[in-house]
Amino acid sequence: MKRNLRIILLLSIYSAKTSLSNWFGALLFTFGKLIRFGMFLGLILLLVNETGAIKGYNTNQALVFFLTFNLVDTVTQFLFREVYRFRPLLVSGDFDTILVKPYHPFVRILFGGMDLMDLGMLLFYVPLTAFVISRSGEISSAGLTTYLILIFNAFLIAAAFHILVLALAVLTTQVDHAIMIYRDVFTIGRFPIDIYRDPFRSIFTFIIPVGVMVSFPAQALFSLLQPGLIIFSFVVCAVLLIFSLALWNRALKKYQSWGG
Repeated sequence: MKRNLRIILLLSIYSAKTSLSNWFGALLFTFGKLIRFGMFLGLILLLVNETGAIKGYNTNQALVFFLTFNLVDTVTQFLFREVYRFRPLLVSGDFDTILVKPYHPFVRILFGGMDLMDLGMLLFYVPLTAFVISRSGEISSAGLTTYLILIFNAFLIAAAFHILVLALAVLTTQVDHAIMIYRDVFTIGRFPIDIYRDPFRSIFTFIIPVGVMVSFPAQALFSLLQPGLIIFSFVVCAVLLIFSLALWNRALKKYQSWGG
């Protein structure tokens, strides 16, 4: 375990040096993320001020949903950024050299390119989320504990989705569109899943578990989530992880390496 962590750290340092070689571009990229965050933050504040509440949630509660989305999204981008670079490794044949390395390929293709720019955004999101939560009224210790557990559960679900993308890339040699579809669908979680009408609300909760990843933790924080749904979120996580790993193993058996 320690050996793999050292390898991941070394690969991430190399990735950071590559990203920061053009420091002006990295600065613009980070600035663009902050502008996008500010625009959506302003939109939420405008909606709450004009309507009084978003589906019964006050300003601070609506902000917790939005910040939870940003927290989950940024952590997964920080951890799994290398997935976005997987296809060039696959079509160039460099994936062959990864498979013969004396460590699990996930060390390289899933965790091997942690983005330090996303880490900088996390240093902004985490204290801001803690501050907004502290101003959201009385939060029970059980609610806060369940919130943190479900956040970790969301990270595992996101990992399962990224492993699915890697498996599909091996099977079809395509990854760019699959990962972007995941990103586009996940943006639904910026707002409480309650604002959507059925069947869309059910689809994005029980079929595509965006609500499980983002809305469930925030609802649990405010003691609004039923115990059965908490158990359901763990079941979804377990099923997706098992399925994604099984598909990955199947994809490796189908993989014929570069040049056939």
